[in-house]
Amino acid sequence: MPPETVEVRRSSRRRRTVSAYRDGEKTIVLLPAGLSSTDEEQWVRRMLDRLAAKEQRRRPSDDDLLERATDLSTRYLDGQATPSSVRWVENQQHRWGSCTPDHGTIRISTRLRGMPAWVVDYVIMHELVHLLVPSHGPRFWALVERYPRAERARGFLEGFSTATHGSQEDHGSPEEW
Repeated sequence: MPPETVEVRRSSRRRRTVSAYRDGEKTIVLLPAGLSSTDEEQWVRRMLDRLAAKEQRRRPSDDDLLERATDLSTRYLDGQATPSSVRWVENQQHRWGSCTPDHGTIRISTRLRGMPAWVVDYVIMHELVHLLVPSHGPRFWALVERYPRAERARGFLEGFSTATHGSQEDHGSPEEW
């Protein structure tokens, strides 16, 4: 992996705060103008570590997904849904997730990486329920609704799809996820 590109921006208006964000392949670190070069090096290193930790939390591994699925099943489905695997996949451009009940496998679209954890958890929950109920009938939705943020997460995903792709009708409804 190539070395990270870091751009330090100093501001005379900034007195005490330090912040950082990613801009494409570059990291921008905002510092007070009066900070010493030694302090600058320490702050840049600290901010890079913080960003990396934050990104890791927002991009869980396959093992983390399985652990989350197990926890969601225990909390909201009385442990009845037991996936054999939960993993990220690149090949889902029109669905947020999918599952194969016969094998107990769940696949989550990498398009969800970086989205709030409660949204990813909703998609996992949706697929967990498919391990118990294959169709999208009333029993299915009653089980999905046990997840407290189900409606909010559906709205988030619908809004994201509409903002990204235009009309929601062109990209499927929550029932097709």
